Amino acid sequence: MKRAIVLMNMGGPNNLDEVEVFLKNMFNDKYIIGAPQPIRSMIGLLITTLRKKEAKENYRKLGGMSPIVGHTKRLVRRLNKIVDADVFYEMRYTPPFAKDIMSKLRNYDEIYALPMYPHYSSTTTKSSIEDFEKYAKKFGIKAPIKTIDSYYDDINYNKAIVERIKESLNGENPSDFELIFSAHGLTQKIIDKGDLYQNHILANVECAKKELAEQNICFRNIHVAYQSRLGPMEWLRPYLDDKLKEIEHDKVIIYPISFTVDNSETEFELDIEYKEIADELGYQEYRVSKAPNHHPSFVKTIENIYSNLKSQ
Repeated sequence: MKRAIVLMNMGGPNNLDEVEVFLKNMFNDKYIIGAPQPIRSMIGLLITTLRKKEAKENYRKLGGMSPIVGHTKRLVRRLNKIVDADVFYEMRYTPPFAKDIMSKLRNYDEIYALPMYPHYSSTTTKSSIEDFEKYAKKFGIKAPIKTIDSYYDDINYNKAIVERIKESLNGENPSDFELIFSAHGLTQKIIDKGDLYQNHILANVECAKKELAEQNICFRNIHVAYQSRLGPMEWLRPYLDDKLKEIEHDKVIIYPISFTVDNSETEFELDIEYKEIADELGYQEYRVSKAPNHHPSFVKTIENIYSNLKSQ
């Protein structure tokens, strides 16, 4: 029995030339921009045109590529050492796309398409699964494809979150810090249509708080906020910049709750842009925790998801 695991993520530019590809594909996704064609393409082209120069400069500061690429490759290498399957990865908006890896999957008896999104959303999970299944059908893949919608409540996943937070604490007293779980924002309109994302984020925070309590890690306060909003529409609140202004204490740790793998939203937006806001507000300590990436507890999470799907 030959099995393949495919990790599905949003992706990020492998080089500066792919920045425009990334933006164009993302803003042409019907689950990101809900307008019908050709209006969606026109809106996507406008946003890409307005943002690509600034986005290129941001990625240049990150070394000319998205951090998501290297972290994902390391995760794949670690999984390949411990599971009885061949592990691949594909990205939704940058190479390797789903269509790019289908030829490698032809001879497998079972395929496990695992989203790197722990919280279900039409904009991430649904978009990636539908895209993967579409190309599997086009390439005549006959093997059954098993997947999962969410895993924010997985105990090993939450252990990975807490371990990353402990790394940020670096042995210091957690009661000296405020902890903010920062999630990527979505428009309120998408949530109002029934998207589960916000419910899953808030449930994940409760799971992480439970794990913190079990390890006797007590922060001064724990908050939830949302980052990465774009345009004039109403997005999920509270916004992270508003939350930073609201907190009176001057030591804060940010945990990127919606990301399993570090990317530009964590290593540029949180590490650099929001740090500038925190510095202006007079924070004495502003720290951003790493995402799970290839932490052993996250590797174990994926291994367990695969094992559970395999037994079904």
